Amino acid sequence: MTRVTKRISRRAMPDEPGTLGSDIPAFLQRIYLARGIRSAAELELRLQHLADNSRLKGLDAAIELLLSALREQQRILVVGDFDADGATSTALCVSALRAMGGHCDYLVPNRFEYGYGLTPEIVELAATLNPDLIITVDNGIASVEGVAAAQARGIKVLVTDHHLPGDTLPDAEAIVNPNQPGCEFLSKNAAGVGVIFYVLSSLHSAIRKCVDLAHLPKVSMADYLDLVALGTVADLVPLDRNNRILVEQGIRRMRVGRCRPGILALLAVAQKDYRQLRSVDLGFIVGPRLNAAGRLDDMSLGIECLLTNDPLEARHLAQQLDDLNRQRKGIEEEMKRDAEQQLAGLGELEAEQQWGVCLYDENWHQGVIGILASRIKEKLHRPAIVFAPADPAATADDDLLKGSARSISGLHMRDALDLVAKRHPELLSKFGGHAMAAGMTIRCADFHAFASAFDAVVREVLTADDLTATLYTDGELADSELSMAAIEMLQLAGPWGQQFPEPRFDDEFHVVQSKVLKERHLKLVLSRAESGQLYDAIQFNSDWVRQPPPSRARVVYRPDINEFRGERKVQLLVDYLEALN
Repeated sequence: MTRVTKRISRRAMPDEPGTLGSDIPAFLQRIYLARGIRSAAELELRLQHLADNSRLKGLDAAIELLLSALREQQRILVVGDFDADGATSTALCVSALRAMGGHCDYLVPNRFEYGYGLTPEIVELAATLNPDLIITVDNGIASVEGVAAAQARGIKVLVTDHHLPGDTLPDAEAIVNPNQPGCEFLSKNAAGVGVIFYVLSSLHSAIRKCVDLAHLPKVSMADYLDLVALGTVADLVPLDRNNRILVEQGIRRMRVGRCRPGILALLAVAQKDYRQLRSVDLGFIVGPRLNAAGRLDDMSLGIECLLTNDPLEARHLAQQLDDLNRQRKGIEEEMKRDAEQQLAGLGELEAEQQWGVCLYDENWHQGVIGILASRIKEKLHRPAIVFAPADPAATADDDLLKGSARSISGLHMRDALDLVAKRHPELLSKFGGHAMAAGMTIRCADFHAFASAFDAVVREVLTADDLTATLYTDGELADSELSMAAIEMLQLAGPWGQQFPEPRFDDEFHVVQSKVLKERHLKLVLSRAESGQLYDAIQFNSDWVRQPPPSRARVVYRPDINEFRGERKVQLLVDYLEALN
């Protein structure tokens, strides 16, 4: 995959910026204002400012179901999803209900055997555990057949989800999903773990008002905010104010060690000090290790790591997850090389003519296709869908392929797939997802027809200008704003994440020194063009390792503090380096 030229654009400032107060430094005010913050009050991230739960449609019915289950000591079974949001949602639901006195267990479908969500096949497996009530977390809004299968067996179903619904909702006893029609909940961006946190917090409040349940243990729902923060960041949902509150409160607890032994263990195996944890660490350090279980094996391993209260067991499970993540990286590298060969085989002209990129290889691993789709999308700045056999042992033309899609700004991926399905109802067996990511199933024999149909939709929705990646920055930083104290303030100023991005800056530098590390990374010494101030810098997985970098460049970077052998130094993390004449 060749280097893609990117457009550097500085974030616009509002015409009427508002006042954030004298306590916030000028450079930080610029960053907040460019992200839509208009008053200091919006930066208040205490729990008392969370969105009102009373506006969650279906919440009252859900609470009645759960109160009845607790009163009658019914058997509750949580059916989760096989990613980090699903794992944290499951762990939160199971541990909180058990703490409230409930009889609760969980079941997570193995993605390679059962696919996604509450399917009739999963219901059949769940029935062997004799549940009275099934609670779906981070799935279920599309499980029309699965819910019907459960009810046919006399099992009640509570659906908690955050994914966009289809044309038909399941006929469950209760549905809590801020994105279902008619729901007036203020935060439509809640992750699955955020939805179940709201449900169980409301349940706990309801228990306290029931005289006949006064004997049940009291629970502090704030103790579960570590799970909420992890699942929210790892699922890449937009960090609106409500999500920032949940993430910030969870991270504050993690930094003082008030979190699951499993999360502490996952940080330990990654050699990350929990006392200096940032929101980006949840996405890049903890999330991938947790996800590795669902991608390659069974997410039950990740859930057990989050459920255990034994630090030794947590460390043992975290090490297994770390080993799986290393294995996942190896598979990913091999698949990435295959993808590069496929794209190179198309020729430069044909590759550019593909606006929606679809790739398939019969040897690719179903659990890693989402990561590969992200890599291709980032590299080519085109919507990308990567397919692998649904059954690795099958290669016949009538067998099924699982696809994982990632989008770019301007194309709502689920809506695009919906348009393909309406025009070509024979192509998509099933699909679902978000604006930026989705999953689907197609027949192997239909791969080329689907790729053509998807490309046609992408061409209708996007313009040629959309295919040029734009790197948004927060402008320049003065040398005084690149001090250790300023960078520490910046790191703690978030939480940063999806649609509330971590600040990055751009400026002109002279490249004084450069050195390639491990054949992939570029170590640099940069001199600021105006002041001559020298800065250490590094670009991971650099496009410039195969040729010398330019002597003069515009650099997009994130300021960081590098700690090595007890010494702390300012370092620039380079996101993009553009040659200047």
